[in-house]
Amino acid sequence: MSDNGIEFSKDLIIRNQLGLHARSAAMIAKIAQQAAAKVWIIRDDEKADAASIIDVLTLACAKGTRISVQIEIEADLDRLREIAELIENGFGE
Repeated sequence: MSDNGIEFSKDLIIRNQLGLHARSAAMIAKIAQQAAAKVWIIRDDEKADAASIIDVLTLACAKGTRISVQIEIEADLDRLREIAELIENGFGE
C-alpha cells in the first residue's frame, strides 16, 4: 500500500476451469501492455511480467491458484482493476 492509502496490488484466485492458459495470459498481457509502468503477476515467490504471455504462463496457475496482481504506480490503477475483473470473471469462460 502506498503512503496515501491506495492499494497497488490485489490478491486473486484463478477461477476458470482451464486455469491461466495461453488465451487468458494473452488477455492479461494485452491490458498490461497499456500500462505506464510494469504490471506483475506473483505466485508464491515467483514474479512474472504481466505484459509477457510467456512469463505469465511460466507461473503454471491451475484453477484455485492464489496470485497477486501488482502495479508500480498509481496511474495504472485502472489496469489493475481491469485485470482483476478479468480474473474474477473467469476470463469469460
